[in-house]
Amino acid sequence: ARNVRIRARSVSAFGCENLMAANHSFTGSDDTADEAVRSTCDDATVCKRFAVSMNYWKDPYIQYFIKQPNERKAPEINRGYYARVKAVNILMDAFIKKTSCNCQVINLGAGLDTTFWRLKDQNLLPKKYFEIDFPMIVLRKIHLIKTKPPLSKPIIETHSSSSLLIDGCSMDSDRYTIIGQDLRDLPVLMERLKKFGLNTKLPTLLLAECVLVYITPDKSAELIKWASSTFNTTMFINYEQVNMTDRFGQVMIENLQRRQCNLAGVDICQTLETQKDRFLLNGWDHANTMDMMTVYNSLPQADIQRIEHLEFLDEKELLQQLLQHYCICWATKDSGDFGIRDIMFGNI
Repeated sequence: ARNVRIRARSVSAFGCENLMAANHSFTGSDDTADEAVRSTCDDATVCKRFAVSMNYWKDPYIQYFIKQPNERKAPEINRGYYARVKAVNILMDAFIKKTSCNCQVINLGAGLDTTFWRLKDQNLLPKKYFEIDFPMIVLRKIHLIKTKPPLSKPIIETHSSSSLLIDGCSMDSDRYTIIGQDLRDLPVLMERLKKFGLNTKLPTLLLAECVLVYITPDKSAELIKWASSTFNTTMFINYEQVNMTDRFGQVMIENLQRRQCNLAGVDICQTLETQKDRFLLNGWDHANTMDMMTVYNSLPQADIQRIEHLEFLDEKELLQQLLQHYCICWATKDSGDFGIRDIMFGNI
């Protein structure tokens, strides 16, 4: 039992994080619960900042969103974030390349994510990049962008005006929009996306990282079905917990509940099959899913060897246990025949 408790502390650091934002939507309108989820935004950003400082991957922009943490993060946490960031980037970049950047991205629960800046630096910027999150987090992000020239300058460079349109809990430019909005209110979300230039005819990628698990299954199904019925060519990338019915998964849930992070959507996180089915039952043509240990072993091995030399990992079994309780699922609809169904790890 002691061993499980020790490992669960790592679990909470690894898991209750970028789930944050966009999903006001986990239980009801419980402000305490919403605040608990909002607080995980910083958890994720702090973990990523530390991993970047250890050279797991490069991100020159994250320093403008969060200070360098005082405490070290455990090696298994750093490797877990590495796998997550690499996996999401591989799938996203493959989609953007398949569409020759003639597409749009909707990042649900984006928090303090820096993907827009990465894509611009790598000449992979889509026609428009949307982020949706809690209004309080969006206000904070907009303030940081306004006051940090290294953040605002790349946005201005892609904008037809020298000033950004900031209106309450939103910021709009030609290529980048941030919207403060509760995902549980789909009609208002659709209206606001339309207001800021969402083009339903463009190939569209949706991304959710530890977001849907906080939304009731009926609300997440509503969102997933809306996406499949709105866009002809589309991919949905979902990163979150899996295998939550075993003892390790139960300890994860208990740890998160102690932080008042209630997993309203955890029933979908039972198996890889239940993760796939949520898409296949809601209008998507194809779905793939892998636990993160399998993903980790599928990443370019030269880079895996590099990051494994960065710091010593005492218990490799702990890393395996952690990664087997997270998964990445990607679902597709490809009416435009762009070949996005063929996007897989190992052949990109």
